Amino acid sequence: MKLRDGVRVFVDGKRVGGTVYAKGMQTLSAFCRHAGNVELSKISERRVASFLDGPRTSAVTWQHKYNLLRNFFLFWVARDALPAAPMPAPRPPVTSAFVPYIYSRTQIRLLLASVRACQKPDACQFDARTLRAFLLFLYGTGALVGEACSLRREDVNFKKRVMTIRGNRFDRSREIPIGPDLFKVLRRYHITNHRKGEMNGPQFFLNKEGNALNQRTLIGAFRRLRQLAGVARHDGAIYQPRMHDFRHTFAVHRLSAWIKHGADLNRMIPALSAYIGQVGLGSTYRYLNLTPERFREQLDKLSPRRGKRHWRDNPALMRFLAEL
Repeated sequence: MKLRDGVRVFVDGKRVGGTVYAKGMQTLSAFCRHAGNVELSKISERRVASFLDGPRTSAVTWQHKYNLLRNFFLFWVARDALPAAPMPAPRPPVTSAFVPYIYSRTQIRLLLASVRACQKPDACQFDARTLRAFLLFLYGTGALVGEACSLRREDVNFKKRVMTIRGNRFDRSREIPIGPDLFKVLRRYHITNHRKGEMNGPQFFLNKEGNALNQRTLIGAFRRLRQLAGVARHDGAIYQPRMHDFRHTFAVHRLSAWIKHGADLNRMIPALSAYIGQVGLGSTYRYLNLTPERFREQLDKLSPRRGKRHWRDNPALMRFLAEL
C-alpha cells in the first residue's frame, strides 16, 4: 500500500468515529511530502527521524508528531500491512512549563475602556462595538476564539436565552444558557450591527463589510489593544496575555466565585467542564491550581499591610501555589 492511500484510510477512520482530525491530517500530509508517496514497507526509521527532527521543531511539537506517526504505523501493523512500526527511539516525556494568564477584573475593565481608541482608525476591519462584544463573549462563556468566530446568528436564541456553540474540537456542539449581562451585550450588538442589506455572512460577529471576522486580524487588534491598556505579564513568561486566556480567566473566576460561596466543587467542576466543552475533567481540575482563593484565609494572614503588594502579585508565591 502506498503512503498516501494509507493516510487517507487512516484519517477516514478517525473522521467516521466523530473526530475532525484537521491537525493530524496536516501533520500526516507534511510527512507524505517529506517521505514521498512510497510503499509503507519502504519507510525506514531514518526517514521518520529526519521528519521529526526538522528545523524549528520544539520538544512539545516533536512529541506530538511522534505520537501521531506511531499511532498511524501501529494501525497498519495491526492490519498486517507492516511487520513493525518504523519509529526511532522516543525522547523523554516533556513537561510543559507554560502557565496561562488569568486577567484580573481591573485588567478586563482597562481592556474594554481602551477598545474605542484601539478601533478608531478608518483602516480597522471591524468596529469597536464588535471587538468589545467579542471579548465579553469570550469572558462570559469560556468559548474558544475559533468557536466565537464561527458562531452564527441562528445559534443565538434570544427568546429562550440559550445559544449553540459549535465546537471545533471533536466536532461536538453544546447548548448553553446566556447569562443576563451577556444577554444585554449580545442583544445590543444584534440590534446595532445586524442590519438588513449589510450582512454578507451568516456569522454573529461581523466586520465592517458584513463578513466573518478573520482570526489573524483579531489577534493583531487584541495585541494593539493590550498595549494601549497597559496589560502585560511580569512573571518572566515568554508569552504575553492572549485572547485565548479569556477562556482560562472565565474558568478561574467561576471557580473563585464558587469557593467564596461554599459550593460543592465535586459537583460543579463537571458542570463547568461540560459548559466550556472540555471532553475530560482533567483539564478543568487543573484550573484549581490557578485559583489561589482556595487558600484565601491563609493568604490573607500572609498578605502585607494595605497599600503594599498583594499576595497575587508575588510571582514566587504564585509558582509555589501552582505546584501544590
